[in-house]
Amino acid sequence: MKNWAGNLEYASADVRRPESVAELAEVVARSSRVKALGSRHSFNRVGDTDGVHILLDALPQQIDLDSAKGTVRVSGGVSYGALCRTLEQSGAAIHNLASLPHISVAGAVQTGTHGSGVDNQSLAGAVEAIELVRPSGEQVWLSRADGDEFLASVVGVGALGIVTGLELAVRPSFRMRQRVLVDLPWDRALENFNDLVSGAYSVSLFTNYSGQSISQAWFKALDEEPALADLFGATAALTPRHPLPDMSAENCTLQMDEPGLWLDRLPHFRHEFTPSKGEELQSEFILPLEHAPAAIEAVRSIADRLAPLLFVSEIRTGAADEFWLSPFYRQQSVALHFTWKPLQPDVEAVLPELEDLLRPFGARPHWGKLFSPEGHDWEQLYPRFAAFRSLASAHDPDGKFRNALLDSILGVPASSAR
Repeated sequence: MKNWAGNLEYASADVRRPESVAELAEVVARSSRVKALGSRHSFNRVGDTDGVHILLDALPQQIDLDSAKGTVRVSGGVSYGALCRTLEQSGAAIHNLASLPHISVAGAVQTGTHGSGVDNQSLAGAVEAIELVRPSGEQVWLSRADGDEFLASVVGVGALGIVTGLELAVRPSFRMRQRVLVDLPWDRALENFNDLVSGAYSVSLFTNYSGQSISQAWFKALDEEPALADLFGATAALTPRHPLPDMSAENCTLQMDEPGLWLDRLPHFRHEFTPSKGEELQSEFILPLEHAPAAIEAVRSIADRLAPLLFVSEIRTGAADEFWLSPFYRQQSVALHFTWKPLQPDVEAVLPELEDLLRPFGARPHWGKLFSPEGHDWEQLYPRFAAFRSLASAHDPDGKFRNALLDSILGVPASSAR
């Protein structure tokens, strides 16, 4: 098996497709090493194992809306595309979506995946409760009332259990419109950065950091939001755009200020089309919003080395949350996302330099994308990191859910990984 991007082949010795959570729990209990895979959209080995891989696609696909409670209970392997279409049929919605609707709910939440918007939390922000299978096969249900156990488990990078279900907060369905600006001058963008990224419910900037302007700015506004008063020196696109300049906008969500449903505007790509580039690599670094202009200028200083390796870079924002290993933990943030060409040796060669530039700004890597595990002081970046490491050791002392990447991140191998 390979991941979505095709840049890595998984190392598992066996693959299982359980048809029930009870069967999944039995596989976990009998295995010495085991990991679950969702949509396989991670670009690193956070979900890899040399033991048994469990695929969640054969489990019952549960989507149960409780309108009175304002929540939906969903199986971990369900995709956001399937979830959103079911919610919309009942007039419900969730607060935010990633650029791709094809990813699984459990995998996205576990790795801290997000959309954009200065006041919008990551996808994990909707989680009210989570169901996990522990190493023993025990099934546990944790809610916000469980305090630290819950806050540690939601963005748990697969170290505390296999996620088989989640309860998400929902809101009434809403409508949006999407507008694209082109050739946004860097000086205006950085001088007015907070106003720029607050210009709509969700804002994304696309660039390769070279030249005097940002190539595209996507504004996803609520129907009731006023039109953008200041274009910051950019011009409105006269035709629909794809983030990658050489690709057709046919598979992108509708633009040109045409009103539509939230699920058809918040992602960048339509669910019914093949998403993005496919053969690509990704990295992302999340840091406090107040450092955005200085951090972006630092990245621009090596644009000559980055641009030849990039398809595009996306700049997004996100609201703070309380999940221990969330890249947005207790900080309103800017996220610098890099979609690389499939040139992994060259990308891995430049990553340490990029990380060195961003380190003074407290940049936290996205858990599911390419980064240098040894290049970060995790306890400095995450105030509850030591507590998370202790919790992981307590719940999984034999390292059933561990792998080389998690051992590197957590610092101390579990007993069976020594």
